[in-house]
Amino acid sequence: MTLQQLQAFMEARKGGSFTAAARSLGLTQPSVSELVRRLEDELGMELFRRAGRGLVSTLAGDELAPFAEQALAAADQGVTAVRALRDLEGGTATFGLLRNAEFYALSELALRFHRRHPSVRVRLVGQNSTETAAAVQRGEIEAGMVTLPVDHEGLAVTPLVRDEVVYITADAGRAATPRTIADVATAPMILYDAHYGDTDPARRQLATRARLSGVSIEPLIEVEHLASALTLVQAGVGDTLACRAAVASATFPVGLHVARFAEPMYDTIALVTRRGHALSPATRELARFAQQTLFDHARGPHGTTTVIARTDARRAADEHVRLLAESRSMPISRTRVRGDSRS
Repeated sequence: MTLQQLQAFMEARKGGSFTAAARSLGLTQPSVSELVRRLEDELGMELFRRAGRGLVSTLAGDELAPFAEQALAAADQGVTAVRALRDLEGGTATFGLLRNAEFYALSELALRFHRRHPSVRVRLVGQNSTETAAAVQRGEIEAGMVTLPVDHEGLAVTPLVRDEVVYITADAGRAATPRTIADVATAPMILYDAHYGDTDPARRQLATRARLSGVSIEPLIEVEHLASALTLVQAGVGDTLACRAAVASATFPVGLHVARFAEPMYDTIALVTRRGHALSPATRELARFAQQTLFDHARGPHGTTTVIARTDARRAADEHVRLLAESRSMPISRTRVRGDSRS
């Protein structure tokens, strides 16, 4: 039993003849007659009887009609739903963001996307790249922007831009020269994203460098948010690190000094999706918006990031895998003080 057979049956019942049904469906009269005949053969009962020059539904036809109508209506509704997704007149876009999204204008993503596609529902999640990557892996969201490295099992990772990570201190003397990992190990460090601890991408990079240099990093204080860490740095309690975009933002505190790392350190921002899973039209478009937002930031007058060329994307992805493997072998030591944690 096919939808075309049901359509032929319903149109013949409505028009009272195969000729009328053929005209409605844009088919020939013999084609409609053959469709109904095959349906009758499958059911083992006649659906019409002749009455003069026309057709009259049999009892079997009367029994079939409401179910045929429901099946055809359901098919039409399915086609409408799919076309709505294709044309972005409906559906839901699910996407994850990294912790520092606001510094790259990604916090405006929902507003810009809604203005372009007001009928699409949007669900944005994520506080940390670790959380975003895990949500994509579990299928809770379709895609997201993350800072590498993250656990990538089952994920397709596409590096997009990178931003330098710098050392921040209230002590001008400590900012006078590039900072080594040994300097970090001996300084009173204030690290944020306390909830994620050793799985945070920045800490994983620090752990790799510490292991290779034979030192360990024991932060004096852990807090949850960068703003809290910067307040403590401004008070002279200790030092921290952050991306260039954060330093360039209007919210960065005055009076702080910035130094580069002796071995430059970068946040690599990447798009992650579930490997082997196609994105829905709505999420695919939202991902395109997010990528374009990052590229616009990089090329803008206040941009701090560098776009990763397609030819360099493979190298960046390989570097991500190396960092991840090395960081697992030596986590940063836990803290003596924890603060600003979330409930």
